[in-house]
Amino acid sequence: MFKGFRSKLTLLVSFCLLNSFSLLPASAVDVCETSTGKGSLKIAERYDRDGERGSDGRAGRDGRSGQNQTISAGSPVNLDLSGTNGEDGEDGDNASSPRCGREYSENVNRDINAPDGGNGGVGGKGGDGGNGGSLTVYYTNLTDLRNIFVRATGGEGGRGGRGGQGTTGCNCRRRKWEVKSCKGTPGTPDYKCTNKVYRCYDGRNGSDGSDGRDGKRGSLGTLSIINSKEALANDKPTQTVAISELANQQFNLSKNKWQIRQGAVSLLAAGSVIADEYREFERRLEGTFKLIWQEKQPIANFANQTVTLNLNDNQQVEIAFPEDMWIDGNAKIQDKLTEFTVNYAIPQKEVTRLAVSEFSGAGQELNLKIVDLAAKSDLINTQFKVKYRARDNFSGAFDYQTFYEGEIPATLVNREYNRFTLSLGKLKIPSDALSSGTNVEIELVAIRSLGGRSAQQTLRWQGAIRRSR
Repeated sequence: MFKGFRSKLTLLVSFCLLNSFSLLPASAVDVCETSTGKGSLKIAERYDRDGERGSDGRAGRDGRSGQNQTISAGSPVNLDLSGTNGEDGEDGDNASSPRCGREYSENVNRDINAPDGGNGGVGGKGGDGGNGGSLTVYYTNLTDLRNIFVRATGGEGGRGGRGGQGTTGCNCRRRKWEVKSCKGTPGTPDYKCTNKVYRCYDGRNGSDGSDGRDGKRGSLGTLSIINSKEALANDKPTQTVAISELANQQFNLSKNKWQIRQGAVSLLAAGSVIADEYREFERRLEGTFKLIWQEKQPIANFANQTVTLNLNDNQQVEIAFPEDMWIDGNAKIQDKLTEFTVNYAIPQKEVTRLAVSEFSGAGQELNLKIVDLAAKSDLINTQFKVKYRARDNFSGAFDYQTFYEGEIPATLVNREYNRFTLSLGKLKIPSDALSSGTNVEIELVAIRSLGGRSAQQTLRWQGAIRRSR
C-alpha cells in the first residue's frame, strides 16, 4: 500500500514540475505550484464534502373503515361500525454534518466554496382515519329502529411526523488571499509576475425539514332505511353496448330511487353516533330501450361503435352516442318504453370534407364554389363566414386590405345537392375590390351542424380575379 502511495505522489510531483503552477483535474484533491530557485512543492487540502440530506419520514398507514351492515329492525341490537385511527407519520431524519476538513493553503489559485450543511428530512404524513361503516335497515314498523344502537364514528387522523434538523455549513478561516503567478524565464525581459486575489465563501446552512401533515379524520357512517321485508334488487341504471347489438334486442335498465332526509340519530336508540343525513327508499325505477334504425347505411357499418344507455328518474332511457358519430334522431316515450329512431348517422370525419372547386366571375357576379366531397350536405346544416381581402391596386398600395368580414347571408348561398355557390360579389364590398385582375385572399369558415353536434372547417384561397374576355 505504501509503495503505491509513493508512486502516486511521485507522479503528482512530476506533473506539477512539468506544468508550472496549473490546476489538477476536478477529481484531484490538491493544487500544486513550482517556484524556480526554491524548487518547492506546495499542496493544498480541499474541503471534504457537503452535509447529506436526512431521509424523509414514512407516511402513516390509513385507518380501516368500519364494517357495512344490513339488518332487520325488531329485537335490540348494539353495533360498532367505527373506523380505526390512522397511524402517525414517522419523523424525518436529521441531516449529516459536512466534513469541513483543513483550510486550504495560501497558494490555492481559485475561489473556494466551503461545504454546505445538509437539509433535514421531511416528516411523514399522518394516516387518514377510517370512515364509519354504513347501516342498512329493513323495517315494517319505524319505531322498531329505536331498538338499534349504533356507533359509526370516523377514526382519528394520525399526527404528522416532525421534520429533521438541518446542519450548519462550514465557515472559512481565511476570507481572501493573494497568489503570485509568473510567466517566462527569470532574468529575461519576458519574465512577468502578477498577484491575483482569491476568496473563500462560507457554506450554506441546511434548512430544517417541514413537519408532515396530520391525517384527516374519517367521516361518520351513514344510515339507509327500507320499509320492506324483501331485499332490494341490485341497481343496473347504465349499460354500454355495441351499437350493432341494439338492432336485435331491447335492453332493460333499473335502479332504486331514494329520498334524502335529515335526523338519522332521532330514529335510532339514544346515544347513537351516525351522520344526520340518511336515505329512505322510495320506489323501484325500471325502463326499457328499443332502437329503430332508419339510416340508409346498414347498422353493421357502425359495428365498432359503442353507445351508453342511462335510466333517468323519469323512467326514460337516454342514449349517448360516441363523439365521432353524428346522429339525427328522436325519442318516443310510452309507459316505460323508450323508442329512439335514428334518421341519419354520419361519421364525424365526413363532416369537414369541403373543398374549393371554382373561383369565377367578377364584380357582382364574383362567385366562390364549394364542393362537399363526402356528399352529406343534404343532411347537414351549413353556414358560412368569410374574410375577403384584396390588394388595393387602385390606390398604389401593395398590402392586402380587409374589405369584408362576417357571415354570408343565406340568401347569397345556393346549394345544389353537394355543391355550394357563394355570391361574394353581392356582399358589401367596394366594386374596385371585385374588379378583374385584382389579387384577393379569401378565408372561408364553414360551420356544420346536425343533431346538436357542430364543427368548423376553414378553407383558404388566394389568386387573382380573372379578367373578362
